[in-house]
Amino acid sequence: MLSYVLKGPVTNEELNALFSAGSSGEGWPSWQRGPDTSDWQRVIEHSLAYVTARSEGRLVGFVNVAWDGRDHAFLLDPRVHPDFRHQGIGVELVRLAARAASKAGCEWLHVDYDADLAPFYAACGFQSTNAGLIRLA
Repeated sequence: MLSYVLKGPVTNEELNALFSAGSSGEGWPSWQRGPDTSDWQRVIEHSLAYVTARSEGRLVGFVNVAWDGRDHAFLLDPRVHPDFRHQGIGVELVRLAARAASKAGCEWLHVDYDADLAPFYAACGFQSTNAGLIRLA
Protein backbone atom coordinates (compact mmCIF):
# COMPACT_ATOMS: atom_id res chain seq x y z
CA MET A 1 0.00 0.00 0.00
CA LEU A 2 1.30 3.46 -0.93
CA SER A 3 1.29 6.43 1.40
CA TYR A 4 2.02 10.04 0.49
CA VAL A 5 3.21 12.55 3.07
CA LEU A 6 3.73 16.28 2.76
CA LYS A 7 6.94 17.32 4.53
CA GLY A 8 7.28 13.96 6.22
CA PRO A 9 10.49 12.70 7.77
CA VAL A 10 13.05 11.55 5.24
CA THR A 11 16.76 10.87 5.64
CA ASN A 12 19.73 11.67 3.45
CA GLU A 13 20.39 7.94 3.12
CA GLU A 14 16.86 7.27 1.82
CA LEU A 15 17.00 10.10 -0.70
CA ASN A 16 20.49 9.20 -1.91
CA ALA A 17 19.39 5.59 -2.38
CA LEU A 18 16.28 6.67 -4.31
CA PHE A 19 18.24 9.00 -6.59
CA SER A 20 20.94 6.39 -7.19
CA ALA A 21 18.49 3.57 -7.98
CA GLY A 22 18.55 1.86 -11.32
CA SER A 23 20.91 -0.46 -13.10
CA SER A 24 20.80 1.14 -16.54
CA GLY A 25 21.77 4.73 -15.89
CA GLU A 26 18.51 6.03 -14.43
CA GLY A 27 20.32 7.50 -11.40
CA TRP A 28 21.84 10.93 -11.05
CA PRO A 29 23.87 12.14 -14.04
CA SER A 30 27.58 12.40 -13.31
CA TRP A 31 27.47 16.22 -13.15
CA GLN A 32 25.07 16.00 -10.18
CA ARG A 33 27.20 13.62 -8.12
CA GLY A 34 29.06 16.24 -6.17
CA PRO A 35 29.78 16.55 -2.45
CA ASP A 36 26.57 18.52 -1.79
CA THR A 37 24.20 15.98 -3.36
CA SER A 38 24.32 13.79 -0.27
CA ASP A 39 23.00 16.54 2.06
CA TRP A 40 19.29 16.66 1.29
CA GLN A 41 18.41 18.20 4.66
CA ARG A 42 20.04 21.43 3.55
CA VAL A 43 17.78 21.40 0.48
CA ILE A 44 14.47 20.51 2.10
CA GLU A 45 14.82 22.90 5.02
CA HIS A 46 14.50 25.72 2.46
CA SER A 47 11.67 24.12 0.49
CA LEU A 48 8.14 25.43 0.30
CA ALA A 49 7.07 21.79 0.33
CA TYR A 50 8.18 18.30 -0.53
CA VAL A 51 6.21 15.11 -0.89
CA THR A 52 7.33 11.57 -0.22
CA ALA A 53 5.77 8.32 -1.41
CA ARG A 54 6.36 5.15 0.57
CA SER A 55 5.49 1.52 0.01
CA GLU A 56 5.55 -0.52 3.21
CA GLY A 57 7.81 2.14 4.77
CA ARG A 58 10.29 2.17 1.86
CA LEU A 59 10.85 5.51 0.11
CA VAL A 60 9.78 5.01 -3.52
CA GLY A 61 9.05 8.58 -4.63
CA PHE A 62 9.92 12.20 -3.92
CA VAL A 63 9.33 15.67 -5.29
CA ASN A 64 10.51 19.04 -4.01
CA VAL A 65 8.94 22.50 -4.41
CA ALA A 66 11.04 25.65 -4.16
CA TRP A 67 9.54 29.11 -4.44
CA ASP A 68 10.19 32.80 -4.69
CA GLY A 69 8.27 33.55 -1.49
CA ARG A 70 5.27 34.89 -3.37
CA ASP A 71 3.69 33.88 -6.69
CA HIS A 72 6.04 31.37 -8.31
CA ALA A 73 6.80 27.81 -7.24
CA PHE A 74 9.29 25.51 -8.92
CA LEU A 75 8.99 21.74 -9.16
CA LEU A 76 12.38 20.13 -8.56
CA ASP A 77 13.79 16.64 -8.30
CA PRO A 78 10.72 14.52 -9.08
CA ARG A 79 11.78 10.91 -8.73
CA VAL A 80 10.09 7.52 -8.59
CA HIS A 81 12.10 4.37 -8.01
CA PRO A 82 12.43 2.43 -11.31
CA ASP A 83 10.62 -0.59 -9.81
CA PHE A 84 7.56 1.57 -9.05
CA ARG A 85 7.22 3.60 -12.24
CA HIS A 86 4.17 3.64 -14.53
CA GLN A 87 1.76 3.26 -11.61
CA GLY A 88 0.69 6.90 -11.29
CA ILE A 89 3.00 7.66 -8.37
CA GLY A 90 4.82 10.49 -10.12
CA VAL A 91 1.58 12.15 -11.23
CA GLU A 92 0.23 11.94 -7.68
CA LEU A 93 3.44 13.40 -6.23
CA VAL A 94 3.16 16.34 -8.62
CA ARG A 95 -0.57 16.78 -7.88
CA LEU A 96 0.11 16.96 -4.14
CA ALA A 97 3.06 19.31 -4.66
CA ALA A 98 0.89 21.59 -6.82
CA ARG A 99 -1.82 21.60 -4.15
CA ALA A 100 0.72 22.60 -1.48
CA ALA A 101 2.03 25.44 -3.66
CA SER A 102 -1.51 26.66 -4.33
CA LYS A 103 -2.37 26.59 -0.62
CA ALA A 104 0.74 28.70 0.02
CA GLY A 105 -0.64 31.34 -2.35
CA CYS A 106 1.44 30.59 -5.42
CA GLU A 107 -0.19 31.33 -8.77
CA TRP A 108 2.32 29.51 -10.99
CA LEU A 109 4.13 26.20 -10.83
CA HIS A 110 7.17 25.97 -13.11
CA VAL A 111 9.14 22.93 -14.21
CA ASP A 112 12.04 22.33 -16.58
CA TYR A 113 12.33 18.99 -18.34
CA ASP A 114 13.89 17.19 -21.27
CA ALA A 115 11.71 16.54 -24.32
CA ASP A 116 11.40 12.82 -23.58
CA LEU A 117 9.55 13.69 -20.35
CA ALA A 118 6.95 15.89 -22.07
CA PRO A 119 4.22 13.19 -21.98
CA PHE A 120 4.66 12.76 -18.22
CA TYR A 121 4.46 16.48 -17.53
CA ALA A 122 1.48 16.85 -19.88
CA ALA A 123 -0.26 14.11 -17.86
CA CYS A 124 0.43 16.23 -14.77
CA GLY A 125 -1.28 19.22 -16.38
CA PHE A 126 1.73 21.25 -17.46
CA GLN A 127 1.66 23.23 -20.68
CA SER A 128 4.84 23.69 -22.68
CA THR A 129 6.26 27.23 -22.75
CA ASN A 130 9.39 28.97 -23.95
CA ALA A 131 11.98 29.44 -21.25
CA GLY A 132 15.59 30.41 -20.87
CA LEU A 133 18.41 28.88 -18.90
CA ILE A 134 21.95 29.82 -17.97
CA ARG A 135 24.19 27.06 -16.62
CA LEU A 136 26.29 28.65 -13.89
CA ALA A 137 28.63 25.80 -13.09
